[in-house]
Amino acid sequence: MVAPPDNDVLWARALHVKHNGSPALSGVSLGVREGEILAVGGPRGSGKTTLLLCLSGQLLPQQGEVWFNSSPVHTMGPLTRERLRRDRFGWIGPVPTLVPELNAWENTALPLMLRGWTRRAAKTAALEWLRRLDVGDCARRRPHALLQAERQRVAVARALAPAPTVLFADEPTAPLYRADQAHVLRTLTSAARSHGITVVLATHDPDTAALADRTVNLLDGRRVNTVHLPPVAETEGRAACSLSV
Repeated sequence: MVAPPDNDVLWARALHVKHNGSPALSGVSLGVREGEILAVGGPRGSGKTTLLLCLSGQLLPQQGEVWFNSSPVHTMGPLTRERLRRDRFGWIGPVPTLVPELNAWENTALPLMLRGWTRRAAKTAALEWLRRLDVGDCARRRPHALLQAERQRVAVARALAPAPTVLFADEPTAPLYRADQAHVLRTLTSAARSHGITVVLATHDPDTAALADRTVNLLDGRRVNTVHLPPVAETEGRAACSLSV
């Protein structure tokens, strides 16, 4: 094994993953610098989610290496990877997964209390993040009483509240209307920059990718230099690309 460059908080080399015999990642390598917002672009089914799962330690690649701050994630045991995800990583998925028995501020405060914060301090921080995401008036409602878009904003607040070292965001605005997407993305990116949070953002939307410092494109599980998606009505499912070298 070769340790990653010192200025990369995340580093992956030659990742290979197969799902039910079909390749999801085929030799993907990349580095993510500390404090960088990196977009992982590409159409649906290109391997973006699988890549984020590998980088965050939720999925071990069948081949390849993943490093976080010079520590090999791919050789860590399950408990070590779980602690890493709890203490250093944040995750926002395309579907909000909230604890149904907890209200909005309790869901947001949960990762803070797991890190040892007092209930009062965690509640104060949670309420502030909920206000920043325009769902402060939902603080005492449980998930079943929230709209899908409100639940997703709570999930974003929960991920940002602990100021993780790395935040993984997999299509984080998928449940939101276009008008709401820009506000949530601005909040996410501005919070990341002000708190020095590294962000790995998976998206198929070029406008979302444009908010990042840099974009890495995937197509059929491989890194490519460009992805050109023609209008869906003309050639649905087709894409032209040039392979990276």
